[in-house]
This record gives sequence, C-alpha cells and structure tokens, in this order.
Amino acid sequence: MLDVRNVDLFYGASQVLRSVSLKAQPGKVTAVMGRNGVGKTSLIRAICGRLPVASGQILWNGTDVARWPAYRRARNGFATVPQGREIFPQLTVRENLQTGLACLPRSERRIPESVLDLFPVLREMMDRRGGDLSGGQQQQLAIARALVTRPRLLVLDEPTEGIQPSIIKDIGSAIAWLRDRGDMAIILVEQYFDFARDLADSFVVMDRGEVIQAGLREEMVESDVRELLAV
Repeated sequence: MLDVRNVDLFYGASQVLRSVSLKAQPGKVTAVMGRNGVGKTSLIRAICGRLPVASGQILWNGTDVARWPAYRRARNGFATVPQGREIFPQLTVRENLQTGLACLPRSERRIPESVLDLFPVLREMMDRRGGDLSGGQQQQLAIARALVTRPRLLVLDEPTEGIQPSIIKDIGSAIAWLRDRGDMAIILVEQYFDFARDLADSFVVMDRGEVIQAGLREEMVESDVRELLAV
C-alpha cells in the first residue's frame, strides 16, 4: 500500500531525513524505532503531508502522493495519531471524535460503534471534556479520533509515551486487533522496544535522519537493536 522511497527532508538548511525508505502493507505493522531526535516524527509528518519533502517518492497504491496536501491524503485513507495526542481539551469526547469526520463525505460522518467497542471507556465519557481525561484515556481518544476516518493507513507516533502500563496493554491489544483485521497498514513509531517488537511484522531503525537497520521481525537481532536504541 505505502512505499516510501529515498525521501530527503530539510528544516531550512538542516537536513533531517536522508534517503529514507520504508514500506507498510495491509494487515502488517511496520515499527519505526530510534532515539529522540533521529527524525522519526519528521518522517511521519512527511508521510502524512504535514512537512514537504525535498526529494524522493511517497507511493500510495502506486501513485506518488509526495506533493499532495495533508487533507487530500486524509481523504484517501491516511490517519495519524500525533505524539502528545493533540486532542482539544475544551471539547467533549464526542466533539473531539467528530472533528475526525471532516475528511469524510457527509453521508458517512458518524462515529462507528466499532471504535467505541475498541475503547469502551470513551462511550462512558462522551460528554466529558477531553482535558478532564487521564493521559491514557486521552491517548485512546486520539487513536479513536483517527479511526473514525475509516483509515487504510494508520500512523501512530509514540502511543505509549507517558501512559500507565494497564493502558499500554489495552492500546497494544487494539493495535493487534486492527492489524489482524487485515485491511489497514499500520506504522508504529516507538522507543519502547518490547511494545514495538511484540506488534511489529517488520522494523526500521533510524539514526541521524537515516535508516541504519531494517528487515522482518524474525530477522531482527534483538541485542543489536536494543544497543542502537540505548546509545
């Protein structure tokens, strides 16, 4: 579904991505790992249209979408769960979810029951303000907001950051269920190695804006990847 080829990206005169490539396929999780500041978030912002690439291709079902604006990618099945959640604290849970519907045709602008089944705590809090939720509940809300768009590509940027272990387990179960459904490609950006390893079908390790290791999970040398993340 998604084939990122040799993407370069700059912030002013500083190059933050250097010939980065990865693939994401339906029914699979591609884990992007690396320490802080290596370019992981810049990569997913480039994929989702929030940052312009200097060169390279972002192929979606064979079509190069590298010059498409973010809203056009959203209409074509891209959804992102940003680092830090970025929910609207003054809006209710229901209103936060409804903001995700804007990219859909009017006839489809409804919150699927399947999303609330995945995160039942949200059903109980529909009229509560987003800012009143715990950090873990806000992360579930951010994921649910992405899912109401009926995405075919789901990109999650460090969904375990600052989250209590019980909620991390729930989020992991939700990602596994979405993967196993088979109709969605998932990119998981993560520093928590055990979480990423348990969910990933393939992995990409980045350092200084470059891919330094990549392959299938069964090809991963766990000690080597742990060392790269700890340096």
